[in-house]
Amino acid sequence: MAVYRLSQSFAFPNPEHAEPNGLLAVGGDLHPERLLRAYSEGIFPYPCEGLPLTWHSPNPRMLLEPSKANITRSMRKLMRREDHFEMRADTAFKEVVDLCANTRDATWITPKIKAAYTQLHHLGFAHSIETWHNGQLVGGLYGISLGRAFFGESMFHTESNASKAAFFTLCKQAERWKFLMIDCQLPTDHLFSLGAYTVERQEFLKELEIARRYPTRLGRWRLDPDLWDADA
Repeated sequence: MAVYRLSQSFAFPNPEHAEPNGLLAVGGDLHPERLLRAYSEGIFPYPCEGLPLTWHSPNPRMLLEPSKANITRSMRKLMRREDHFEMRADTAFKEVVDLCANTRDATWITPKIKAAYTQLHHLGFAHSIETWHNGQLVGGLYGISLGRAFFGESMFHTESNASKAAFFTLCKQAERWKFLMIDCQLPTDHLFSLGAYTVERQEFLKELEIARRYPTRLGRWRLDPDLWDADA
């Protein structure tokens, strides 16, 4: 099967035409309109060194319903401690992206990727959930929000449980806002342990179509202060 080469148009081929490894198209750029179009159709960029920009729609897809996150009792107890983590949203987006690139083997987070997603953040579509401890940023994640779907891109931690704190805070806030799905992209054992599961691409696209029918929560996010209250 031939891989589709993008033109100046922002149009993408049908995701069902992707290669078995998820590769759908090459070329194009990271213009905000192209990126948002891609995510709305279940496609995301994944730069590979030495190749033109590549676009993917894997099958199966890793997915999570916010209300089904596997939050352990010990994690809930930790999050209720006032002397431990402080959770924030959208106060250090660029720093979160930089740390995601620097603290793990995240070679796809190139300077162009950083610039493109920072631009989407300024436009109100990209967001960070951050874990702070003693005034230091020790964990976090970032991704794209469209309708009632959140597309997770990457997360990091420099302190134990800090990335889990960000992930579960995202889940609880997304549940409050009646989000229908968090896209985790590719399956990993770690994501399975957090409550994510795999679905066939066709099912993922159906669920995404439903989530996109709702207005997008644009602009800077604010976390509800009572997310981790005992009765929340």
